[in-house]
Amino acid sequence: MTRLCGAAGVSRAGYYRFLTPVAEKAQEMELRDAIQRLAVEMPAYGYRRITAALRREGWVVNHKRVLRLMRKDNLLCLRRRAFVRTTDSGHQLPVYPNLARELQVTGLNQLWVADITYIRLALEFVYLAVILDAFSRRVIGWALARTLEAEVALAALRMALAGGRVAPGLVHHSDQGVQYACGDYIALLTEHEIQISMSRRGNPYDNAQAESFIKTLKYEEVYRTEYLDFGDAWRRIGKFIESIITRSACTRPWAICRR
Repeated sequence: MTRLCGAAGVSRAGYYRFLTPVAEKAQEMELRDAIQRLAVEMPAYGYRRITAALRREGWVVNHKRVLRLMRKDNLLCLRRRAFVRTTDSGHQLPVYPNLARELQVTGLNQLWVADITYIRLALEFVYLAVILDAFSRRVIGWALARTLEAEVALAALRMALAGGRVAPGLVHHSDQGVQYACGDYIALLTEHEIQISMSRRGNPYDNAQAESFIKTLKYEEVYRTEYLDFGDAWRRIGKFIESIITRSACTRPWAICRR
C-alpha cells in the first residue's frame, strides 16, 4: 500500500480519508456539534462527563474519541482559581482513625462525609460547610459564614441532625481540621452516638466524595456567578443546593435534597 500511494503521489492517510464514506464524515460533524453544545451548556464538564451526557442522548461513543474531539476543538481549558487553605490540622486536639476507609456503604445513614470550602465575594471570602450522605450523595446539612470558626461546621451538623436521620452505627467522616476536632463538635457527635472518623493528615483522597461534590458546586455554580454580598451568596447557593436536579449523565451524579 505504501508503494502504491507513493506511485500515485498521495499519502496513506489521505487515501484512507478518501475511502471514508461521506455519511461517516457527516456523523463526525454531528458528534462535534453535540459536544460543543454540551460544553457550552456545562463548561465545568470534562470529557468523561461529556461522554456520559452523549450516551444519555443516544450516542454510541467512547471517552477516548470524545477527548480527542474536545482537544481538537479546544474545549478542555478551564480556569484555575487561587487556592485558599480552609483546613488547619496543626492543632493539639485529639484526632480519630479513618473508619470510612474500610466501610462498605450499602444504605442510607451509614456514612456522612463533611467538608468546608471558601467562596470569593467581591470584597471578602466566606466559607461553606456541607455534610453529605455517602450512599444517596445528598446534601443533608449546610451552612455559610464569614469566618472559619467552628460554628459554621456546627450549623451544618445541626441541620443534618434535625432531619432525624441518625441510625445505629452511623459514621461521620471529615478531615482533621480544627472545626471538626474541637470539643463542641466532638461532643455533639458523641451525644448522638455517632462514630467519628477522620482522614489521614494531608491526604485529601480520604475524603474524596466530599471533595468531588465541592468541585461540582464550584464549577457549576460558584465560578459562574458574581455574588453581590453575603446575603446574595446565601440565597443563590442555597437555591442551587436545594433545587439542582440529579444528572444521571454525571460520573458522580449528585442528588441534593431540600432543607
